[in-house]
Amino acid sequence: MHDDVLVVSATRAEAAHVPTGSQVLITGLGKVRSATALARRLAAEAGRYRRVVNIGTAGALHLHHGGLYVPSRVIEHDLSAAELSALGYPVDDSWELPGGDGSVLATGDTFVNDTARREELAARADLVDMEAAALVHVCGEFGVPVRVVKVVSDYADDSAMDWPAAVDAAARDLGGWLTDTAYGDLS
Repeated sequence: MHDDVLVVSATRAEAAHVPTGSQVLITGLGKVRSATALARRLAAEAGRYRRVVNIGTAGALHLHHGGLYVPSRVIEHDLSAAELSALGYPVDDSWELPGGDGSVLATGDTFVNDTARREELAARADLVDMEAAALVHVCGEFGVPVRVVKVVSDYADDSAMDWPAAVDAAARDLGGWLTDTAYGDLS
């Protein structure tokens, strides 16, 4: 396998079908836990990884979305970047990811499971998760390229509460993507 590629997932369930022999980091849920775990690993093993691949599930913000996505852009939806910038503290809340499929992933610490919030986020993004933007930020700080791969597990509404029932099928799709693509373009 790829000893110089780190596969990062929030939960063991989402990483259940990662190919044997892969380097895997389970971070825990949310931006703080994921950023802390990844930063700790990259600092401890400086220079070891030439790419991070974040895998996991996501809620679809549009009812016609389903399947596997490799986002081209990640945004942090629960950060008041415009307000902070107006106060003289500019912060990044959006990152472009080369080689993606054109989709936009919104990251925030809120588990989105209601239609009103989904519709609000749908004006800015296609998918929603709880870790990717934090992981992309950390990779940028360490100068490590990152690929994000998400499988739709729900529609960011009442169906989100059925996540435990959907996660294994999503994990199989993610493991299949890793196997079929040899982790995507690793250049």
